[in-house]
Amino acid sequence: MKETIELLRRWLQRHPRAGMAALAMLLMGTGVTAFGTDSLDAALKRLPQQQVTEALPLTPDVAAPAEATAPFVLYRTELTRRDDTLATLLQRLGVRDSAAAEWLRRDVRIAQLWRGQAGKRVSAEVDDDGRLLRLSARWLPKTDATRYEQLVVQRQGSGFVVRQDSLAPQATVRLASGVIRSSLFAATDAAGLPDNVASQLADLLGGDIDFRRDLRAGDRFEVVYEALEADGEVLRYGRLLAARFINAGREHGLVWFEPPTGGRGAYYNFRGESLARAFLASPLAFTRVSSGYGMRFHPVYGDRRAHMGVDYAAPTGTPVRSVADAVVEFAGWQRGYGNVVILQHNNNRKTLYAHLSRIDVRKGQRVEQGQTVGAVGATGTATGAHLHFEYMVGGQHRDPLTIARDNPGGEPLEARHRAAFQQTASAMQSKLDAARWIVQASAE
Repeated sequence: MKETIELLRRWLQRHPRAGMAALAMLLMGTGVTAFGTDSLDAALKRLPQQQVTEALPLTPDVAAPAEATAPFVLYRTELTRRDDTLATLLQRLGVRDSAAAEWLRRDVRIAQLWRGQAGKRVSAEVDDDGRLLRLSARWLPKTDATRYEQLVVQRQGSGFVVRQDSLAPQATVRLASGVIRSSLFAATDAAGLPDNVASQLADLLGGDIDFRRDLRAGDRFEVVYEALEADGEVLRYGRLLAARFINAGREHGLVWFEPPTGGRGAYYNFRGESLARAFLASPLAFTRVSSGYGMRFHPVYGDRRAHMGVDYAAPTGTPVRSVADAVVEFAGWQRGYGNVVILQHNNNRKTLYAHLSRIDVRKGQRVEQGQTVGAVGATGTATGAHLHFEYMVGGQHRDPLTIARDNPGGEPLEARHRAAFQQTASAMQSKLDAARWIVQASAE
């Protein structure tokens, strides 16, 4: 009997779960329930227990993989400024690498980044210590918009490799539209229209629409314009290709047309009539009139007196341009005018530009329409930065706001180009229709 009990005990030690199952079957078969003399939990506790510990060696294929550390690279882009040096440019780009700065300073090609025209887009790649890994830049030269310069500086060992290429940008077409709520400025901003494209719109239609006095709430416009890009990055917004402007219910349109046989392109309305003007509508690109022509209350002298020109409010330093081809008659200081430039145009016409912060021309110099003659300032008798502009015909003052419409110009469209023009105009009108529905904008 003892031997049987000992065998049973050993069997239970080796097979505890089977033993419990047998015990449960026995209890059920004999009619013993959980309400009997002993519980199942107590029976489990009385079973012999044994703890087995065994060390398992980790093999290479099951060991935890080591974490791979990805290199940290910081990307940053900046536009160059007029007063930049290599040090200031690298500082804004987050480059803290004196060895790289010294190397870059010795390469004459790198100096192009901070010399000459401002506004070059420069990008840098640095590690977490500010060490320069790569420097790249793209820009369009002012003298040739058909090519762009690309400069790449790549780290190689302890030095760098420099590559410069002259490439052709890709011209893409963009659409925009807007509704006038308060001003042309607000509407073009709401439409996301670039400033230089908005300036072209105001210049080209300025002979037909007085954008300062003729606008009505609800007037609308649609435009088609080009953007010059490289790898999807906009280098510059280019020419206004077409526009439609509804002012007080009247439609005004324009389209850029280049003869298929060659020759200079020009702007025309949709009837094929030239929009070229002998005089621009304004000496400032896309600005506002702060004081008009005629009698007014003088802000300095405190009385009513004749105002023989118009005043354009603008920040100091804003470029001032000649409204037409001319010869500089005077460039210097004149009492209350401060720094002033007087231009002599054809047909006994003169224009005057006063309160300039600087003068960029000299007496006797020939200037072209749109050429910069100075910059807005507050010299002489002035309460703030603005441009005072006068227009004279035969020695008599005229309202400068009528200068463009009083001086039409431009060659008519040749008959042999009429069919090609109509095809271009029709295609652009379709794009303008799309612009109206694709991009709706308004300004409060």
